[in-house]
Amino acid sequence: MTGRVLVVDDIIANVKLLDARLTAEYFDVTTATSGTDAIDLCERAQCDIVLLDVMMPGMDGFETCRRLKANPATSHIPVVMVTALDQPADRVRGLEAGADDFLTKPVNDIALLARVRSLIRLKMVTDELRKRESASREFAVQGASVDFSPDSGQNANILIVDDRLSSHERLNAVLRDHNRVDVETRPQEALFRAAEGNYDLVVISLALEDYDGLRLCSQIRSLDRTRQLPMLILAEPEDDARVLRGLDIGINDYLMRPIDRNELSARVRTQVRRKRYADRLRNNVQFSLEMAMTDPLTGLHNRRYFEAHAAAAVEQSIRRDRPMSMLVLDIDLFKSINDNWGHDAGDDVLREFAHRVRKNLRGIDLPCRVGGEEFVIIMPETEMTIATVVAERVRRKIERDPFLIHGGTRSIAVTVSIGASCLSTPADTVQSILKRADQALYRAKRDGRNRVAADAA
Repeated sequence: MTGRVLVVDDIIANVKLLDARLTAEYFDVTTATSGTDAIDLCERAQCDIVLLDVMMPGMDGFETCRRLKANPATSHIPVVMVTALDQPADRVRGLEAGADDFLTKPVNDIALLARVRSLIRLKMVTDELRKRESASREFAVQGASVDFSPDSGQNANILIVDDRLSSHERLNAVLRDHNRVDVETRPQEALFRAAEGNYDLVVISLALEDYDGLRLCSQIRSLDRTRQLPMLILAEPEDDARVLRGLDIGINDYLMRPIDRNELSARVRTQVRRKRYADRLRNNVQFSLEMAMTDPLTGLHNRRYFEAHAAAAVEQSIRRDRPMSMLVLDIDLFKSINDNWGHDAGDDVLREFAHRVRKNLRGIDLPCRVGGEEFVIIMPETEMTIATVVAERVRRKIERDPFLIHGGTRSIAVTVSIGASCLSTPADTVQSILKRADQALYRAKRDGRNRVAADAA
């Protein structure tokens, strides 16, 4: 795992030392000697991670980190404080500013490389989500965006996996004031609880009796339902090698005992904020994909979805030698509704029409809006006789009750003409079935509208 590392330090010797270490491991290194230069490079997307010295003249590392994390364009970039300060209060101050981790001078080469690789790996996942989210907004749902408002990192669901009573009681006492905390003392059950619960973070002790905590971390990371779940491990001072192994496995953060309560709270908030940000990105991508396939006025699937889904439905029916039918629906004299009552009234009719159609279909039927007042219903596993029965039921429901328009102050009568066709030969395609349904719809219109006509093929 390689990437672009920005080293920020006002002492040139320190910059050259880190540059040499990282370059030897094939990282692409960029350097800066001030917080202002670092912010500029980050805003121009010149790095994947920042190694930031704390003690700098002018803008120190804490303020630089705070500004990076406050800017939506740079808030996702991991920041590691590199400092001679080694007191818990200093780490808490950095975490409150938004730092993702600390490396204490003199920097251990193994710890440096493990932490850099781990955070770059997380950054690349976030970058991919950001690209998908951006593309979804640009091509599917203009205006949909991720909420960048500050997140407290509190009110989280946290699972603690620790079989030592004194240990998990102290952890619980620190976290429960601002979070919902569950404790699992049986590591064999922890994976099931993590998968079944809606957790924002799992805190795992490496001092589990007769159980390898890293094995649990590996299982959590490999299971689909928990793959994105953040993990924070608790280690003893002599566990350096296991911590580094954990970073390779995919843990998100770690704490060495004895645990400072303020640092624990700060690291938990950092991980929760990061997870919520990634969740918002994923949810926005999913929302945009759904909107790209949905007609915004009626809530039905749109033409794009119909064209993709119908071909697969026809192919599957032919392969399995199963029936399939299609209905084409057209609202009678819809242009006159727009002309006489206005386009807002036409929209009212379309919305109510879609609601009635959806309400009177079966669960397997798929209604789509493919044009202004034209709709198509795909009916898998359906013979023509059943399709016409369903079509007639829909027609009656449309005709029976007037449609309310203009906020319910007026009502108008609406009818629909429907053409039905079915899969008839293995050589059929979506286009051939749809053409026969269109021809049947034309006959229904020609014969007086407000009726169902079936293809004679």
